[in-house]
Amino acid sequence: MKVKWNGHASFTITSADGMVIITDPYEPEGFGGAISYSPISDTPDVVTVSHDHADHNYVDGFSGDFVVVRDSGTAKGIDFKAIAAYHDDSGGSERGDNNIFVFTVDGIRICHLGDLGHILSPDLVKEIGRVDILLIPIGGTFTIDPDGASHVMKDLNPRILMPMHYKTEKCGFPLAALADFLYGKEDMVVNVKASETEITADSLPSKLEIWVLIHAN
Repeated sequence: MKVKWNGHASFTITSADGMVIITDPYEPEGFGGAISYSPISDTPDVVTVSHDHADHNYVDGFSGDFVVVRDSGTAKGIDFKAIAAYHDDSGGSERGDNNIFVFTVDGIRICHLGDLGHILSPDLVKEIGRVDILLIPIGGTFTIDPDGASHVMKDLNPRILMPMHYKTEKCGFPLAALADFLYGKEDMVVNVKASETEITADSLPSKLEIWVLIHAN
């Protein structure tokens, strides 16, 4: 399986047999240019959308025979579990709902938290279950911040954590920087030095590592 960080909360996950899943695609130049990542060039078989904000739901940028997944179900032979959460810590009253997606590719269980805006309850931690790769927002303001992300990291205890939805030169939102989340965790960090990496079930680390990708777009 290959995992590529497109930018913001969007990843392209490609299975060994060529199935392409794209998470939370952003609208290029959305929000008055605040999202300036380039268009996503991959052709998806499946697109997951955690919630209907333009930096997470831009399916109009793709063509071909793909399936949009917004809730639990099976698409292109892969089971997607959507777990209801919120975009804020006020039960959704500020920014609405947010779906967490859990799915398995090539024997690797992936959890994409979308724009999670709150610490996970014990019931949510149990519902999510085992996580091999955790795709987690860390930027704060609209999601959990670095401290909140650290809390969620400990609760879910994945094998690999990939940060997303943080301040970069292509994101004009007032978000925290990657360094704010990595502070004090330096011994866990793997700098991939690329936008894409390949992972197999057999190659998963025995204990939690934080893999930092470079945005592809």
